[in-house]
Amino acid sequence: MEAAMGLMRRIHPKHSETALSALLSLLPQHSSDLLSQVDQPLRVLSDMESGNEFIMCEYNRDADSYRSPWSNKYHPPLEDGQQPSATLRQLEIEANDVFAVYRDQYYEGGISSVYMWEDEDNEGFVACFLIKKDGSKTGQGRRGYLQEGGWDAIHVIQVGPEDETMAHYCLTSTVMLSLTTNDESSGNFNLSGSIRRQMNLDLAVTDGHLCNMGKMIEEMESKLRNSLDQVYFGKTREMVCTLRPPAEVAQLRISETK
Repeated sequence: MEAAMGLMRRIHPKHSETALSALLSLLPQHSSDLLSQVDQPLRVLSDMESGNEFIMCEYNRDADSYRSPWSNKYHPPLEDGQQPSATLRQLEIEANDVFAVYRDQYYEGGISSVYMWEDEDNEGFVACFLIKKDGSKTGQGRRGYLQEGGWDAIHVIQVGPEDETMAHYCLTSTVMLSLTTNDESSGNFNLSGSIRRQMNLDLAVTDGHLCNMGKMIEEMESKLRNSLDQVYFGKTREMVCTLRPPAEVAQLRISETK
């Protein structure tokens, strides 16, 4: 299992679904652990009743159906699918509306979904916040600079038992990034990777769970973007400029050697 997780951390995100399928065939006894611990690129399905698209993942899946956060119905229809309680469903509706605004302001488009369910083991609940942004020329991105590209963000927050004033929040965030360009300035260039971080906080519930979870996600996404910029883009830029320096830098080096 440890070797399998190590392999999935190093595999190209574009090939992760194929790799996971192969591992499930090789390690059927670990199928539940693999499915729960390995994050896959997010997929989208249309809710015909509400007219909105929603994100499919393991957190809104029951059998072979996926629950829409907009209509609270499964697609394809499933009579006995798991449903959140009435109180949690109301919080889920509010979270989807708020997160849609957050997504539009930060990502300039894309698709978002929020799912919540009871956590019976810890006497609390769990919330999953998802964002999928297609930045390709044919996607829903507003700029379309990339030949292909996507940003998949998965934020899972476990809210522990609360007293009258405080609650414990455990946030686990994963971001999967892939981009491909093919133009005269950059040529054929491909960059992809994923990053995962965790945050634990005890916060006052005065402003409500939704406010606390939103602040944590905003802070975590800022840290993840900075890490991706430094690790992937920063190191790539450094290597490229070292191996193939820009013309003016190359000319300066030639002048210094004379």
